[in-house]
Amino acid sequence: MEVGTDIGNDGACAGRRPPRSAGEIAAALVDAREYTLAAYAHLDAAQERFPRLREVNPPRWEIGHIGWFQEFWCRRYRPDDPTGARTPPRLPEADRWWDSRHVPHDVRWDLPLPDWDRVHAYLAATLEDALARLPDVPDRTFHELALYHEDMHGEALLMTLQTLALPAPPWWRSPAVAPAAVPAVDVTLDGGPAMIGAAPAEARSRFVFDNEQWSHEVRLAPFAIASRPVTQGEFAAFVDDGGYLRDALWPADARAWRARVGRTMPAYWRRDAGGFEIRRFDAWQPIDPNAPMCHVCAYEAEAWCAWAGRRLPTEAEWERAALAGVVAVPGDVWEWTATAFGPYPGFTPGPYAEYSAPWFGDHRVMRGGAWATRARLVHPRFRNFYTPDRHDVFVGFRTCAAGCPWDAAMQQS
Repeated sequence: MEVGTDIGNDGACAGRRPPRSAGEIAAALVDAREYTLAAYAHLDAAQERFPRLREVNPPRWEIGHIGWFQEFWCRRYRPDDPTGARTPPRLPEADRWWDSRHVPHDVRWDLPLPDWDRVHAYLAATLEDALARLPDVPDRTFHELALYHEDMHGEALLMTLQTLALPAPPWWRSPAVAPAAVPAVDVTLDGGPAMIGAAPAEARSRFVFDNEQWSHEVRLAPFAIASRPVTQGEFAAFVDDGGYLRDALWPADARAWRARVGRTMPAYWRRDAGGFEIRRFDAWQPIDPNAPMCHVCAYEAEAWCAWAGRRLPTEAEWERAALAGVVAVPGDVWEWTATAFGPYPGFTPGPYAEYSAPWFGDHRVMRGGAWATRARLVHPRFRNFYTPDRHDVFVGFRTCAAGCPWDAAMQQS
C-alpha cells in the first residue's frame, strides 16, 4: 500500500476491525513501520533540531521509542517478568534512552541518542523480531498493542510537523476546498438507559483498550446533537465578534489560559486583507469556511459554545450518537467532549498500566478520529484524551442544544 493511503476520510465506520490472523497483523506492522519512517524522511539536518516544547519529542527519541515499545511488548515482555529484565534489548542502552515510563520528557533532548543509521537499524531489527515471533505466540494482543501504539505515534509525528511549521511529508496533499457546508441540524435522541463502553465479548473480536473496559449503563436525558462539526466559517464569526475578548464567555480557568498564551484567535490563524488565513504545516492559505474547525483547544470550543448558546456533548452522549449513526466515525477532526478523562466503573489497568491511569482527572476526552488517524484505530468507543489546553491535535468540535447534561456521577446507573 502507498504510504498515507489509509488515513483519509472513511465516512461512517462500523468499528475497529483489527487484523486477526498472523499474516494480517504482520502486514499491518510492516505498513505502520513504513508510515513511521516516511513521516520525517524529508527533513534535513537543520529541520530535525526540534526545540524543547511540551507538545513534541526530539525526532530520534520518538522514532527510537516506537521501536523500543515494539521490542518490549512483542519480544521481551513475559507475564512472569513484566519488567522484561530477563530479556535484554538489542541495544544495551535502549531502556535508558527510550522507556517513556522512566525517561521524563524534559530530559529527552539531553540523552546521548544513537545516530540515524543506528536508530533505523534498531527499528529494522525490532520489526524483524516481532514478525518472527508472531506465528508462535498464543495471544497476539501485544502485537496489536504495538501496532496501535505506532499508529498513534504516526499521527503525533504529523502533529509535530504542524506545530513546528515544518513541511509536510511528500505524500500529503492539501485538502480540496470543501463544498458548500450542509446546514447543521440538531438530531434529537431519546433519553433513558444506554450501554457505554466495550462488552467483554467484544475483546474476542477486536482489540479493547483498558479505558474502554467495561460496558456499563448510564442514564441519559434526551438531547439534541448537531449533524456536523462547527466549521471554520462559523468559528471566524465568533472571532470577528470579539469572542476572544469577552470575559463572560470564558470561565476562570479558561481566562487564565487565554491570558497566559495571549491568544486572540486560533493558534494557526492570521488576518490578511482578504480575511483569515490558516497555516497548514509550512504553508499559509485562506481558511475554508465550509471545512470543519481544527486546532482549537477545549477552552476555545467552550467559549464558542457560550457565544452561540450551545454546549459540548458529554462523551456518553457522543458515543450514543455515534452508535446511532448520527456521528460519522472517523470525521475530518477529532471532537472535544465535556467529559473529564476518568476510569469506567471497575477499571483495572492492563499490562501496559501507564496507558490510561496516569492521565485520569486532568485530561479531557476526545472522540472520533481525524484525517490523520489510521482507519484501523478508529472505533465508536475509542477514547482519545488530552489536556484541555492542547490545540496541536487535529481536533475540532460539534455541539449540542443548550441545556445542562447530567452530572457524570448521576449518569451511573
